[in-house]
Amino acid sequence: MKKLLLGNEAVARGLYEGGCRVASSYPGTPSTEVTECISTYNEITSEWAPNEKVAMEVAFGAAVAGARSFCAMKHVGLNVAADPLFTSSYTGVNAGLVVVVADDPGMHSSQNEQDSRHYARASKIMMLEPADSDECLRYSKLAFELSERFDTPVLLRLTTRVSHSRSLAEVGDRVDNGLKPYEKNAPKYVMVPANAKVKHVEVENRILKQVEYCETEALENGLNSVEYNNKKIGVITAGICYEYAKEALGDKASYLKLGCVYPLPEKLIKDFCAECETVYVLEELDDYIETHCRKIGVDVKGKAEFTLLGEYSQGLIRKVILGEESKSLKADVDIPARPPVLCAGCPHRGLFYALKKLGVTVSGDIGCYTLGASKPLGMIDTVLCMGGSVSGLHGRNLADPERANKSVAVIGDSTFIHSGVTGLIDIAYNNSNSVTIILDNSITGMTGHQQNPTTGFNIKGEPAAAVSLEKLCEAVGINNVFVVDPYNLDESYTTIKKALDLNAPAVVISRRPCALLKTVKHNPPLKVNKDKCKSCKMCMKIGCPAISMKDGKAEIDFTQCLGCNVCSQLCKFGAIE
Repeated sequence: MKKLLLGNEAVARGLYEGGCRVASSYPGTPSTEVTECISTYNEITSEWAPNEKVAMEVAFGAAVAGARSFCAMKHVGLNVAADPLFTSSYTGVNAGLVVVVADDPGMHSSQNEQDSRHYARASKIMMLEPADSDECLRYSKLAFELSERFDTPVLLRLTTRVSHSRSLAEVGDRVDNGLKPYEKNAPKYVMVPANAKVKHVEVENRILKQVEYCETEALENGLNSVEYNNKKIGVITAGICYEYAKEALGDKASYLKLGCVYPLPEKLIKDFCAECETVYVLEELDDYIETHCRKIGVDVKGKAEFTLLGEYSQGLIRKVILGEESKSLKADVDIPARPPVLCAGCPHRGLFYALKKLGVTVSGDIGCYTLGASKPLGMIDTVLCMGGSVSGLHGRNLADPERANKSVAVIGDSTFIHSGVTGLIDIAYNNSNSVTIILDNSITGMTGHQQNPTTGFNIKGEPAAAVSLEKLCEAVGINNVFVVDPYNLDESYTTIKKALDLNAPAVVISRRPCALLKTVKHNPPLKVNKDKCKSCKMCMKIGCPAISMKDGKAEIDFTQCLGCNVCSQLCKFGAIE
């Protein structure tokens, strides 16, 4: 039976059908929906982990115990999981272990463009890359088989367009192989140097066997495929670029589609190139396949004709290869830009206004609150990586202690648990004069309201142990912990100033649930008394999308306003009622 599935849904279905028993992930766009869909299958024990490293270790532990397992993350999350990933390549597995990583060409929701195929080569772990939802489902199931056959984790690489587009997929029944027996085997699983040296030899031999598989069986089962049409143009590609190429070129080109992008075949590529006059490598981000082709002595065209930046398109491919401009429909009117903005009623808005009033430098982190960098608030100075705000603030204050009482870090509750705690331990341990502000909105916000260890609920919405941020901060050595309501501007301002004046490690917890949570009850929307409005535009300084100026007077859109009353605290004339 065929179903129209999101790419991420199809991956989850494939893992389910393949007999997955344990799933552990940390949410990260564009990978989040894989684990959310997995959680709907009761046969699979699923969870949100505090971070990707923990998720990878949980999945590895389950695989060693004999259960087919998986974890998912976005590309930058693979950086966090790299430590266990690399060594698991040496140890191998007992039951199958699939690691899903979703790259984000074009940086739709990420701080960099990172090509995870390099991780496959560096860690010497097999990587598959599907092009549509049907392949997402089939490759997920196949990944378990390959994992057990070659005694290795298998990486499944997605990209935003594959993860978040829908196409037909053939769904089937679940096949559960049960729990494989575990046998104690220290030389296999205990990676002390003496054991690791032996295992490295096995890894290199394993890659040779995988290359042979890619040349032969992968062609037979359709993982790799060759399609000859017009042999004047040959295209070597993988993933979503195959779909773009087929739409742009049709039967004007021949195609070598690679479903396994590590290890890459040699003979298959050479034979294909020998049949075609001019061969193009189509791949987003880095010249990964192109470099392999040149290494094995094949002349191809690639990044010199295309780009290392962003996403490809059908139009780009048609223009470069065929020299044809694409025709596209255009609107008769200019469509106004819709830049990302903090939602109406967002609790972070009042906190950032208080910080702006204090005139501090803000070390920022990854989450909704990164939007505090946008004008008119403009209150984020740096953003590096998950948890980087806390450690970064400590480093800033070490370098310039004179400005320590004019610098703060902001970090969300989920991100703090993910990797901010260790930075705070560093601050406490080294008695750093640093103020960390935890923006506790009671959810993992930007990725779509996933639970985390502070919310008191697990991935299925069932009651769970909840980390107390106050007790955690005190336990690591922070003696000055304050809690404020960011809707209260005066309280936020005075409390943060008090923390800064202490000249000691301090934490301010800005606590107010995300305004979009279904459980949050809002006040009636506010409105502007036009007779009292003096057009001073003070209410505009918080950048709320519900507030605008019309005919020289402030106006509040009642369909957006959540009655948070932050704007009314700025109006000196009582015009907001």
